[in-house]
Amino acid sequence: MKLGIIASPEAASFHQAQAKGLEFLEFCINVGSDMEAFLSSIPGLKQASEETGVKVASIGRWGSDRISAEGIVEEELQTSYRLIDTAAELGCSNFVCGVNYIEELSFYANASFAIDYFRKLIEYGAPKGVQISAYNCSWNNFVDNELAWKVIHGHLPELGIKFDPSHSRYAGRDYLKEARDWGSRFRHIHIKGSVIIDGQRFDDPPAGMDQTDWGTFMAVLYGHGYSGGLSIEPHSHNWHGELGDKGVQFTIDYMTRFLF
Repeated sequence: MKLGIIASPEAASFHQAQAKGLEFLEFCINVGSDMEAFLSSIPGLKQASEETGVKVASIGRWGSDRISAEGIVEEELQTSYRLIDTAAELGCSNFVCGVNYIEELSFYANASFAIDYFRKLIEYGAPKGVQISAYNCSWNNFVDNELAWKVIHGHLPELGIKFDPSHSRYAGRDYLKEARDWGSRFRHIHIKGSVIIDGQRFDDPPAGMDQTDWGTFMAVLYGHGYSGGLSIEPHSHNWHGELGDKGVQFTIDYMTRFLF
């Protein structure tokens, strides 16, 4: 396994990751992002990656509407294709996305549209060496739990899962059971802490300073032969600035203990 971090898509991020001893970056080009600015930055990102040896391990897009009551949203499909092209250009083997749920449609109809969407991405990405994964975050996405995985991933054996234990914990699910049962489909992992007090989400502190059983989780990953990325996600409203920097270093030191 390799340890990296979610960062801004700019050359400085590669140098900062190199200074921390991290092996890769992850870019999240979410809904509302300036797509053209990102695409125009690719030559500089490639150069920085070559200079530092820090790779790009995942590119993802969260929050967008990919289906409507009529089917696939063509504009968003084309955006996904452009990001897959960019991933291939940067030597990145993972593209991550979700699919929104249309309330007026049945679960079957939503799942059918999601299968069509993911199938198109899989077929587009495969010749370029880019795998497709669904994220287990609920942000405008229903493909984040075992029911959806049984239907959608059950129908698409090539479709992976980007997994984050905190999302399962906050949704009241058993992240260790999900890792045990679906870990063979994990393609990318997010690393951030999660704290629940009196049944409510409190904070996302550095991993190792939270309630996640990271040792057992890592043991399950090793049990599945997982060899992908562990991507640190600074996500707390409290840990930012100088404290945030110290928190990232704490996570690096803590997670490195589990890497052999």
